[in-house]
Amino acid sequence: MAYRYGNRSQMALLPQSIEDYVPTDDPVRAYDAFVEALDFSELGIEVNPHRVGNSEYDPKAMLKLLVYGYSYGPKSSRKLERAIHHNLSLIWLMGGLKPDHKTIAEFRRKNKKGLEKVLKQCARMCIKLDLIAGNVLFVDGTKIRANAARSKTHDKAWYEKQLSQLDRRIEQLLDECDVLDQQEEHLASFVSMNKALAKTEKLKRQVQTVLEEFKKTDREKINQTDPDCAMMRSAQGNHASYNIQSVVDDKNGFIVHTEAVSDKNDLNQFARQIDRANKTLEKPCEVACADTGYADTEELEKIDAQKIKVIVPSQQQGLHEGEKTFSKREFSYDKEQDCYYCPEGNRLRLVTVEKKTGNKRYQITDKQICLNCRHYGICTTGKLGRRIVRLHNEEIKEKLEAQYEESASQEIYCRRKERVEHPFGHIKRNLKTDAFLMRGQNGVQAEISVLATCFNMARMITIMGVGGLIQQLSTQIVSATG
Repeated sequence: MAYRYGNRSQMALLPQSIEDYVPTDDPVRAYDAFVEALDFSELGIEVNPHRVGNSEYDPKAMLKLLVYGYSYGPKSSRKLERAIHHNLSLIWLMGGLKPDHKTIAEFRRKNKKGLEKVLKQCARMCIKLDLIAGNVLFVDGTKIRANAARSKTHDKAWYEKQLSQLDRRIEQLLDECDVLDQQEEHLASFVSMNKALAKTEKLKRQVQTVLEEFKKTDREKINQTDPDCAMMRSAQGNHASYNIQSVVDDKNGFIVHTEAVSDKNDLNQFARQIDRANKTLEKPCEVACADTGYADTEELEKIDAQKIKVIVPSQQQGLHEGEKTFSKREFSYDKEQDCYYCPEGNRLRLVTVEKKTGNKRYQITDKQICLNCRHYGICTTGKLGRRIVRLHNEEIKEKLEAQYEESASQEIYCRRKERVEHPFGHIKRNLKTDAFLMRGQNGVQAEISVLATCFNMARMITIMGVGGLIQQLSTQIVSATG
């Protein structure tokens, strides 16, 4: 069978209008309609076609470039610059505009706060389109590497040593500058000396900034390149990373809220993330669910106090460990007498209350009762008899554990993985995000908000189709302007 061969000399013409570069059902048109539907005044990005001075690129076009670029691969400013010249979808999206990489990078850097708010507006659009119900929310976290090497993470003593060395180096350079200043100033060595001095002084300021951070926090080590990140362990090893928290709605799996934090674990994040998600929803959810990594009773109690059902397994429940013989659950608590009774009916009295935690310790009334008991050696091996610790919020802990065991709770918890893990998989694998490009918590927060928006856009297109989504977004624009 004959082959088909290409012919690079074949005469061909692109459509006369850029509008004809992409078909009507191309996904790029949905991204265009989405950015047009955003309220730029709420984002804090100025759009003023009548402003005076040197002309700038349209902020809407620049935001379209970033959102669409993050959705389909090119994220760095240089890759986006190249794609604008070759990718027909991007040529159409930009209307033929071709900003250079410096302009793209500067727009992203100047509008970090605005990029952070894009996800919030996206989530509220989904609420209006009845894609987000806001009744059941799932929380989870994942580690993504920062734009910083782990070798740049040091303790306070290292930075103090560096500071003293830099001070000596600056003094040495100043002395050398004074000597050269007395000679001919046009010498190349004089120019290089000034550059070395400026570089050393800049490094000194960085070290001083990190030392100030040590005073403000109780962190043991801080990264010199990105002081906001922290050393975290993940499947890829131990790296300078951010802990990305995500709150996902149960109805269609849309991301409601996301945040980049420096905490190495999730224990102190549950209440904060649910509260912020509820703020975006403009109403409290009915159920909040997470895995055992969030099992901190004090943190869960903050949400339980808002009359929101909390479904989070305790450490024991999460590990699927059965109750040990003669565990605390087999001892009955008498609230009126404030004491425990063992399975044999013997009383454990209150002996002490910890000042810091408020936890109570109970002990058998007479140690000989335990020593002579037929279960001694199984129930306890202590010479003073059996002891029990009751947490200051033990009732809440027992309530949450019982709540998790309910059949309705188990049905919700079974949906957790498929809902909350899906966005992370899309962002890491499909969008190829193994590390952030920007540095500092504000920059990383801007990036993860855009990435979460990209996931939501992919879900909207899957559910509604390109044409249906454009029609709904156009309706929102008309209603907002009308």
